[in-house]
Amino acid sequence: MALADLTRSAVELALAEYDRVGAERFLAKYRFGKARKYFLVVGEREYHSKAIAGAAYGYLPGKPVPLRSEDFSGGESTVAHVLRNLGFDMRSTEATPRNPTWTRDELILALDLYMENPTSPPGKTSSKIAKLSEELSKLAAILGVSGDTEFRNSNGIYMKVMNFRRFDPAFAAVGKSGLSHGGREEELVWNEFSQAPDRLRAVASAIRAAIEAGADRTGQADLDYIEEAEEGRLLTVLHQRRERNRKLVEARKRKALDQTHELRCEACDLSFADRYGAHGDGFIEVHHVRPLHTLREGDKTALSDLALVCANCHRMLHRRKPWLSIAQLRTLLNEIATAAHHQSLPA
Repeated sequence: MALADLTRSAVELALAEYDRVGAERFLAKYRFGKARKYFLVVGEREYHSKAIAGAAYGYLPGKPVPLRSEDFSGGESTVAHVLRNLGFDMRSTEATPRNPTWTRDELILALDLYMENPTSPPGKTSSKIAKLSEELSKLAAILGVSGDTEFRNSNGIYMKVMNFRRFDPAFAAVGKSGLSHGGREEELVWNEFSQAPDRLRAVASAIRAAIEAGADRTGQADLDYIEEAEEGRLLTVLHQRRERNRKLVEARKRKALDQTHELRCEACDLSFADRYGAHGDGFIEVHHVRPLHTLREGDKTALSDLALVCANCHRMLHRRKPWLSIAQLRTLLNEIATAAHHQSLPA
């Protein structure tokens, strides 16, 4: 079958042309209609998959003639199947499950595998790619996500690992490049972890340990006010569980009351009892201060790992990546208070 000859690089060339000329001119040039059921997804953009496949055929070496719409089917068994096997994400308008966009957890594990040997990453049939496929399937079950029968298969994982090569300066320096089409999150993960290999390995190891420990299913856990941490969703959920453990919260409050006889925010010094009287007496939240990559499923949480914080400060600590430490938030509050004081002084 002609589509079986397609390569990732040929599809990437078709995508680049599509981006350059726009959807209408692209479809008109290759005489394709708009997709109705299957779309190729790159980051936040969607492409008419059948038209991309037909145009890509014309970019194959020695085969300069693109395929026409009537030359092949655009259904699940052809275009969608071929493009998924080349490592692309597909969206179906039908009720069948689609493979979800790669999560930060998955990308961290893929980058960790790439960084083991950037000059010669493992091949798509290697045991390491197969092991990562197994890990990602377990992770998906924990996080409550699902896809089709090709979810995170070896071909797709290999392509995702190779996507990181396009950011690698060692390859750019010798005039080489990786697979150019990928999601924005890949670049963010590369920028955050590629220059910190020890931290990358520690975070990836923590994610794997949580997977292998059989962490309880989180489903599509509602992180509420918490912005997913740099270390990914699974470790964020484990962090959140520790902060919401009622026994730990009460034990930490009792410790503070035994030592100081009051409950005050360690960032802004607010006391709910002072502010709200009897109505606020005994109220405070706790924040888990240990770095996420040091958390292990089943580890006991020491009371020294928990800080007392008011609800406002707690939300500010978690508001965006990277999360602030208690000390950083306290410094921020002091700077704001100092600036406000100077502005209030007479000229």
